[in-house]
Amino acid sequence: MIVRPVRGSDLPALIELAHGAGAGTGLTTLPPNETRLAERVAAAEKAFRGEAERADADYLFVLESDSGKVVGISGIIAAVGQREPWYNYRVGLTVNASRELDIYREIPTLFLANDLTGNSELCSLFLRQDMRTGLNGRLLAKARLLFMAQYPELFGRRVMAEMRGMSDETGRSPFWESLGRHFFRMEFSQADYLTGVGNRAFIAELMPKFPLYTCFLSDAARAVIGRVHPESEPALAMLEAEGFSYQGYVDIFDAGPAVECETARIRAVRDSQVLILAVGTAGESAAPYLIHNRLREECRIVAAPARVAAGTLVVDPATAQRLRLYPGDQVRAVPLAG
Repeated sequence: MIVRPVRGSDLPALIELAHGAGAGTGLTTLPPNETRLAERVAAAEKAFRGEAERADADYLFVLESDSGKVVGISGIIAAVGQREPWYNYRVGLTVNASRELDIYREIPTLFLANDLTGNSELCSLFLRQDMRTGLNGRLLAKARLLFMAQYPELFGRRVMAEMRGMSDETGRSPFWESLGRHFFRMEFSQADYLTGVGNRAFIAELMPKFPLYTCFLSDAARAVIGRVHPESEPALAMLEAEGFSYQGYVDIFDAGPAVECETARIRAVRDSQVLILAVGTAGESAAPYLIHNRLREECRIVAAPARVAAGTLVVDPATAQRLRLYPGDQVRAVPLAG
């Protein structure tokens, strides 16, 4: 398996993956829309060539099997909100008190905010169900972090990821039903799809600008603010192990948490190192490493057993072949697990 930049020839496979993701997955940035996907692929190719400004750069990666089959996708948006507003709710607190009546109330509030503007965003992570084995999921998700380690100048000072919020088995979000539906008069899936295809203007046009008191929401809606969907708990745990944490920002549609980390403090970024590639037998002491060939447009990233020895990274011949490298070439590497 390798992770590499997306190509125009991958479009049919991406459309298949988007349809496979289906409704209710929380995968807003991978809608099953051929026009939108074609635009994203073209934008990604431009970004990898170094021809896009940070505000427009969209780095899209695919996971490819040894047989050449595209089985997964993941992405990084270099800077959110610099072409159109990026909205989240900031969870706050309003205190009301009356000494005369001996009343003291702390009421959680939601403020419509653009505070995460300029951050880089991890997005569009999806792996085909039958390929969710071995190291595949971690390779697809963490390869992006090693790419950022190699090219920190392309990304923001902070990185964030919006996690899927709570919904039932039919995709019904209690937060949306209690809040968003009253302003948008559409199904949650439709609003989610519109943002995925780049139509965010309606958020500013229809969403209230004043703080919202959560006491006016249903019990079910209040209970899911800042909670992640059970299916996304493994992804959240992986990000937390890399240094990401919840800082009080939630999605305006399903109230799923946004987690953040300073780019330089992400474990895979902080602990990665440039080493000389050596080909041989990794041995019993080998551990799974994330390994990047240090290229941009021809980027290739793998996860494989390796060991560090005297400034070299020893890998087996198959790993070197997947990277398209030879002994003596440089690689950037980091242990796969923190």
